[in-house]
Amino acid sequence: MFGGILFRMIFWDLTRVFAVALLAITGILLMAGIVAEATQQGLGPGQILAAIPLLVPSTLPYTLPATTLFAVCVVYGRLAADNEILAIKAAGVNLISVVMPALVLGALMSVVTMGLYYRIIPYTHHLLRAMAFHDAEELLYTVLRKQGMLSHAQLPYAMFVKGVQGRKLLYPTFKRRDAKGMVDVVAQAREANLRVNMARKMVLIHMRHGVATTEDGSRGYFEDRVWEVPLPGNMNSDANRRARDMTWKEILEKRHEWGEATEKTESEIVATRAAAAPDAAQHVKNLEGRLKHENQQIAFLNVELQMRPALSLGCLCFVLVGCPVGIWFSRSDFLSAFITCFLPIVILYYPLMLCGTGMAKEGKFDIISLVWAADALMVILGVVLIFKLTRN
Repeated sequence: MFGGILFRMIFWDLTRVFAVALLAITGILLMAGIVAEATQQGLGPGQILAAIPLLVPSTLPYTLPATTLFAVCVVYGRLAADNEILAIKAAGVNLISVVMPALVLGALMSVVTMGLYYRIIPYTHHLLRAMAFHDAEELLYTVLRKQGMLSHAQLPYAMFVKGVQGRKLLYPTFKRRDAKGMVDVVAQAREANLRVNMARKMVLIHMRHGVATTEDGSRGYFEDRVWEVPLPGNMNSDANRRARDMTWKEILEKRHEWGEATEKTESEIVATRAAAAPDAAQHVKNLEGRLKHENQQIAFLNVELQMRPALSLGCLCFVLVGCPVGIWFSRSDFLSAFITCFLPIVILYYPLMLCGTGMAKEGKFDIISLVWAADALMVILGVVLIFKLTRN
């Protein structure tokens, strides 16, 4: 079954169409989506080119299932349109043997996708964060060059410039905020430059020939002054790591840590209630809020552990539906095969997957049934379609 001429011929056609389509779809997604967004956010050409190899693995869990489905629709639609399926069936060959190359391709792509999730995708996310963190100075200059300002509600400062020439900031305006978020110092200068101290995670703003105004209206002129402000927190490569940025092993370790934290919090709640202190009720309420947050973090990790294999299995699920649909529609042109099979599956599969994972993260119903519902629907639909195909 796996070494016959028929298997090799169909599998080679699938591989050829799959490779071309994967390059096209991934390229379009990168250029029209990710690269455009990166340019809008102020990343320079050099930074974008360096980031593209690290961005490609993150797109593959979505492009691989779609490309596999597209290849199956094209190849089997052409076989049916050329009456090759009828000839094969007339020769006494079971249609399962005809579908087997597509099932093998779908299984292989599911394994590849799971392998990407296991290690490669989280590792590339880490490299992207590290690249942005270690190239923070260039990133700040690029943002100022593109947008003319550096401002965020979470930053204790804001900076505006009229232009950037190389490493020189022209006519910069620096505004520092106090702990209440109010501007306490405004400094304007003829020119300035930035320097990032990675060891201290500080940005040094070196301003020359300027004037500083405090909140009480007093003014002071300076020829040379350095303002030290913290590096934007979102550039920290280890801060606020999401579940999707962790390897499989790291997720399991993090889940164990949160599990120990919940046990500790539950013990504190029991001890606080037993103590019957005057402020025990408020303290218990605070502990229950912390416990809710810890359980929510565990739920996020559990959903991620289920979502990765569920999305990976999508390649095989799409093949189960794509083969019979492609044969029945008998379309030999690429566009018709794509529209007749790709759009209905995407309309059903991905919304159901997104809704299921969202409800699972909120703790509604069982996590496994919610996350795997989309795959289960595709498998049932695919098995029914293949059964009808073999009977007819």
